[in-house]
Amino acid sequence: MTDQRIDGAADDLTGKAQSGLGRLTGDSKLQFDGRINEYKGRAKDAYGRVIDGLDGLVAKAPADLQDPARRGLDFARRKPLLTTGILAGLALLLSGAGRRR
Repeated sequence: MTDQRIDGAADDLTGKAQSGLGRLTGDSKLQFDGRINEYKGRAKDAYGRVIDGLDGLVAKAPADLQDPARRGLDFARRKPLLTTGILAGLALLLSGAGRRR
């Protein structure tokens, strides 16, 4: 289990507690902040699941490709936001390249 999944579960739990407390006290700002933390936690958990899945694929890769793949995964673990931005940019470029004008 990656750190992202643990952080995600903690954020989700914190958010649920904030939302519940906000509903109980009638504080709409606390409810809103709680929902934001819940979504943030779910996003971190999803990212951690992807990293865990890729880690399993790296273990099955040929021996000469395992070291570079592990370095890439370590980068993704350290810089999740940058990694997401890079992948989104690549997806945007590739989707535009496949379109006919």
